[in-house]
Amino acid sequence: MKRIAVLVSGGGTNLQAILESERRGENPNGQVALVVASKPGVYALTRAEQFGVPTAVVARRDYADSEAFDAALLDVLAGHNIDLVVLAGFLSVLGPSVIAAYPNRILNVHPSLIPSFCGPGFYGLRVHEAALARGVKVTGATVHFVNEECDGGPILLQKAVDIRPGDTPETLQKRVMVEAEWKLLPKAIAMVCNDEV
Repeated sequence: MKRIAVLVSGGGTNLQAILESERRGENPNGQVALVVASKPGVYALTRAEQFGVPTAVVARRDYADSEAFDAALLDVLAGHNIDLVVLAGFLSVLGPSVIAAYPNRILNVHPSLIPSFCGPGFYGLRVHEAALARGVKVTGATVHFVNEECDGGPILLQKAVDIRPGDTPETLQKRVMVEAEWKLLPKAIAMVCNDEV
């Protein structure tokens, strides 16, 4: 049974999808053992508590530099014997020491079809704003392993989502979450826990 940590920064809708998938028995070889938030008080922590999952807060602002933040995060992960790290809307960048400690064991979901609209500065609504500004007809989501290059790790899964006339960044963000992110991320986690990748 692989022990999973989900790292969050906000409401935790992807976390909810992961926990519900686990409850349905879709990941028999993995269990969310910890939810780590980048700031206190975010709703994702409440979601974790509702599922009986232990939580921790590791806030970047509490540390002098990124190396100290990474060390604190690694201490928390090691203290819970974590095997797989999942970034589910985690807005702090992981440093080289964290990536080195979990090679091909950190997953991220990105709200576009990488290599489009990804890399530094592309997160949250900015991705959907860029897709609409460019006039693309199809967007989607990508689950990939995390490496030293922002959004540059090996891709596991992708799913396309059509852009509709009249879409706003907000309506597009919601459709990409419902149709792609919430389906892909639990599936990718199960693949890793089943040693299928």
